[in-house]
Amino acid sequence: MEGANYGYSQDYLDRFIQSQDSSVVNKFQQKYWKTKQTLIKVTGKKEDEHVVASDADLDGKLEVFHSIQRTCMELLKVIEQYQRRICFLSQEENELGRFLRSQGSQDKTRAGKIMQATGKALCFSSQQRLALRNPLCRLYQEVETFRYRAISDTWLTVNRMEQSRTEYRGALLWMKDISQELDPDTHKQMEKFRKVQAQVRTTKTGFDKLKNDVCQKVDLLGASRCNLLSHVLTTYQTTLLHFWEKTSHTMAAIHESFKGCQHYEFSTLKTLQGPMDKLAKKKGRKKIKANATDGKKAETTDDQLISLVNESTSDKTREGN
Repeated sequence: MEGANYGYSQDYLDRFIQSQDSSVVNKFQQKYWKTKQTLIKVTGKKEDEHVVASDADLDGKLEVFHSIQRTCMELLKVIEQYQRRICFLSQEENELGRFLRSQGSQDKTRAGKIMQATGKALCFSSQQRLALRNPLCRLYQEVETFRYRAISDTWLTVNRMEQSRTEYRGALLWMKDISQELDPDTHKQMEKFRKVQAQVRTTKTGFDKLKNDVCQKVDLLGASRCNLLSHVLTTYQTTLLHFWEKTSHTMAAIHESFKGCQHYEFSTLKTLQGPMDKLAKKKGRKKIKANATDGKKAETTDDQLISLVNESTSDKTREGN
């Protein structure tokens, strides 16, 4: 047992060390070409047109995904603004209705009854309008959940696919660089080319799998969003129709009950003039009249002087004769 030899042969150790060295170099080269491909993508340099054309379907799906992502964010912002404006409109409508009711209670004529009825209808309409917030709140929650879950999951898959595509295109650049200096008669160069070719196949397999996953998820994402909106917006549409039916019946009843009433003619003042403005305008008019009178007097004086001059010249001519 003491003389037994449990060691390995020297050739095996040499091959093992060489394989370890080559694997380290291979990893560095992979990272180099991956980084180079990343720089090409970031700087926007032109890539191989055939490689880009092969991913045309994938790029189309990515455009659809980014469109879904962007429009969901815009929809959430629009729903928030819509809810705020519904609340503001209901508040203003309710204030107007209360004002008409208070003023109508003080007026004992037929016009007071009209104001009271219209004020009640406006208060009723403002309360019914607030019922639209319930389906809108549900729509907001559903879209937000869809964005946090479905879109986020697809976004993670897209990121993994982009990393795999960068590795695949980097391996293609590496193989293209080696093939330009390839000598088929050299064993080492052929062995290196085969290793790079195997790396391209490996990265392409991973990229094709993620590419298929992304295309399927984007299709499911678009279909699920359509189902979500069609289901939730049906409730909002029903609520909106009920609101318009109730308010239109109320307004139509008021219109029918006050048929034949005396119509009033109203005149509106576009600007309010104070007493000082009126006084200034009166003074301006007096000045204009005074200037006009002074001008007329000056013209009459000039005419009289001209007539006197003419008479004096005529008398002189008679005396000379």
